[in-house]
Amino acid sequence: MAQQKKGFFARMLEGKERSEEYARSTLPTNRWQLFWDIFKGNFGKIVKVNLLTLLFFIPMIAVLAVSMIAKSSQGVLYPFGANVGLGYPMAPNQQGMSEMLTLYSNILLYVGLILTSFITAIGLAGGMYVIRNMVWTEGIFVSNDFWRGIKLNYKNALQTTLFFTLIYSVCSLMIDMAAVTLAVESSSKFTVVWMQISQVVSSVIIFLAIMMTFWMVALGVNYTLKFTALVRNAFLLSVGTFPQTIFFGACALVPYLLFLIAQSFFTMVAIIVCLLFGLAYTLLVWLDFAQWVFDKYINPKIGAKVGRGIYSKDGSAPAPATDSHASIEYQRTILAYGKSKLVARPIKPIDDSVQMYELPASFTRDDLQKLRESRQTMVEDSEAYAEEHKHDLRYVEYNKQFEERERALQESDLNKKKKKRKPPKMLDGLK
Repeated sequence: MAQQKKGFFARMLEGKERSEEYARSTLPTNRWQLFWDIFKGNFGKIVKVNLLTLLFFIPMIAVLAVSMIAKSSQGVLYPFGANVGLGYPMAPNQQGMSEMLTLYSNILLYVGLILTSFITAIGLAGGMYVIRNMVWTEGIFVSNDFWRGIKLNYKNALQTTLFFTLIYSVCSLMIDMAAVTLAVESSSKFTVVWMQISQVVSSVIIFLAIMMTFWMVALGVNYTLKFTALVRNAFLLSVGTFPQTIFFGACALVPYLLFLIAQSFFTMVAIIVCLLFGLAYTLLVWLDFAQWVFDKYINPKIGAKVGRGIYSKDGSAPAPATDSHASIEYQRTILAYGKSKLVARPIKPIDDSVQMYELPASFTRDDLQKLRESRQTMVEDSEAYAEEHKHDLRYVEYNKQFEERERALQESDLNKKKKKRKPPKMLDGLK
């Protein structure tokens, strides 16, 4: 009675947080909840990741800042309109000179972006690896995981940064050259139309390259791919999930949209946000969304784990698909080592209902017989308890997972005899 009162008052004081059902209900069950859970629960780590990543973005940011200063100074140093005789000194017509100077400045900018990509890729490799582990809800040691991510993902990150900077530089150069051509009075009508088409096409290619770059980051940190496969899969995902890519890409870039508001207050807010968690926030939003796409379209086909970081309400994780060789081997491993005898069948708790006979210091044959009988009674009592509780839901659900896997493997073996299965062509391998 005292224990019941103690439990009642404990529940009154501590609330429902003591119950197992409440603890499970607080776990994220979808990607939206997972994002918020990571952001509010690991904000300190997110700031650390952002600062480490931003450290390697400084050279590229410096190149962009110098280019902006150079372009803004051109309007002060050079006369770009025809002088009509008012004021001194006289200047000839400067038609197209502004576009030409912009072209020259941008060429230096593009070269700087390409060169600094080698440094930027270092921070990107470490940052996306740490954020990926957060999305997978794995234990995080920011410094160690950051440098480990550089070692594992620098090649993919460098391929991604060079892919974007090269395409952006070439297409922007085409836009600048078209602007110079259009600024010349002697341009023919055909040339004008052709240059306008060139500008539109180049802008579309840049927009597509931005989407592909996002997907290349997500694919590179999750899977082992060759560069051609990385680009191909990024293009397929960009086109196949176009509306979602646009929406979540915009959500990921929210901190940088504040720079578009032409007020000093919002500019300062944007700078503070970007310094604290801007880059890490972008990676978190995008990799969280990308994991949802992978779980829906890719991971079941290659036998990878589905639903990392997500808690299933029924307490059971979805079983992997059986279409690939990796999935079949994964299920064989689960069948061989995963099933626990301590969990698969009921085990009677220790109590005083049946006791083992204790031999006296000086015992006889009758005492030994009583010991054997008590031992047999305990075995029978345990078996009776197991038989009584074998249909409990937790044992049925646990054993059902392995029965389904075994049945799926048997069906897979039969199908192999009938026809040879082809491996999925979308991805080369899982990281």
